[in-house]
Amino acid sequence: MALIGKKDQDALRKQFNELRGKTKIIMFEAALDCPYCPQTKQILQEVAALSEKIEVAYYNFHTNKELAETYNIDKIPAIVLLDENDRDYGIRFFGIPSGYEFSTLIEDIIMLSTGKTSLGKKTLEALKSLAKPVHLQVFVTPT
Repeated sequence: MALIGKKDQDALRKQFNELRGKTKIIMFEAALDCPYCPQTKQILQEVAALSEKIEVAYYNFHTNKELAETYNIDKIPAIVLLDENDRDYGIRFFGIPSGYEFSTLIEDIIMLSTGKTSLGKKTLEALKSLAKPVHLQVFVTPT
């Protein structure tokens, strides 16, 4: 059974018409100790099926430790988003991207593909003035 309904699939296809370059998604999963991995994988499969500009690769967290370490993955399910040139902007999702997180995943895919952000001019100028990298984390809960 599909997790993304027909109406939502149609809306996503329409949104994905604006994609320019490919977006690469890497998912780290495990079969035994990851209760949300199957649903997360299904969501990514369904999203990728809606556009040829979205590629997904799946890796076992335990048997691909070196690759997981390359992307600073320490928990699963984990999603890494890259642009078509494999540029890593540090965008990560830990846990299942459902609810409000799903729309954030879609926005990030579009942003990486088009190179456009919804940030305002004032915000972009402020970000340019940062002297060193900033580690930003957002935690969400279904409740």
